[in-house]
Amino acid sequence: MDYSVEDIDKILNYKTWSDKKKIDTLLFIDCCLYTNMGKESTQTERHATKVKSRKLYRAIGKIDTAVGKQILNSLD
Repeated sequence: MDYSVEDIDKILNYKTWSDKKKIDTLLFIDCCLYTNMGKESTQTERHATKVKSRKLYRAIGKIDTAVGKQILNSLD
């Protein structure tokens, strides 16, 4: 099943998934966001992708605080 940024809450609330699987799925969504951008992407599209990434990283922080902080601190 393909997930998107809109599915963050659903992913966080899965009881049968391990924390690792949740984090992997959120990082996969983030990866898809960036791989779908091209060199013709506008500044607005790039900014929107960055905002969505922050949402994903904050969700990761809810699962594992240390990993979430590390990722958020590494953003430029």
